[in-house]
Amino acid sequence: MNHRCRKWRFAPARSAIFILGVLLAATVALWQESAIAAKLSPIKGEEVLSRNLWRTPVSYRTDYPPGSIIIDTSERYLYFITGPGTALRYGVAVGREGKEWEGSMKVTKKREWPDWRPTPGMRMAAKAKGKPLPKVVPGGPNNPLGARAIYLGRSQYRIHGTTAPQSIGKAASSGCIRMLNEHVIDLYDRVELRARVVVLP
Repeated sequence: MNHRCRKWRFAPARSAIFILGVLLAATVALWQESAIAAKLSPIKGEEVLSRNLWRTPVSYRTDYPPGSIIIDTSERYLYFITGPGTALRYGVAVGREGKEWEGSMKVTKKREWPDWRPTPGMRMAAKAKGKPLPKVVPGGPNNPLGARAIYLGRSQYRIHGTTAPQSIGKAASSGCIRMLNEHVIDLYDRVELRARVVVLP
């Protein structure tokens, strides 16, 4: 009887400690988000996007270290991990139907105002539509890769800017991850070579 009473007395204490722990974790996460937000300057140009696609500090739990990138293709969000439980979230465009992919690669190269080299498949498809593409499109404001490109492994995939900001938040690309030019410039300055990039289905 005494043993059961002791268990009954300590159970509420354990519950209270658990609740306090959850509240403390939530408070720390909110404080971290506020601290990150306080250091961020507004990004000029992102007002062309829906508000949920703007760069936003958020709580995000993952086992990947700070500096990693996680892309949720179903939600159309890219998360740049900034610390334990925190990230910067950006709206992105992802691969259209039939061009989706998932996997994990590392950043192998970064380029400002990159040249675009359409794949043979892209050139054939464009030619069939009566809109032939050159082998190389020089970098610049009219280049489909936009202001910056972050190259993933040895694949044909990139995280890059775009000349079509209206596509952000949609499944619209040939598999690459598109960002608003102002957003990809911001990400480019943060991400390091060899950083892990994880693409979720």
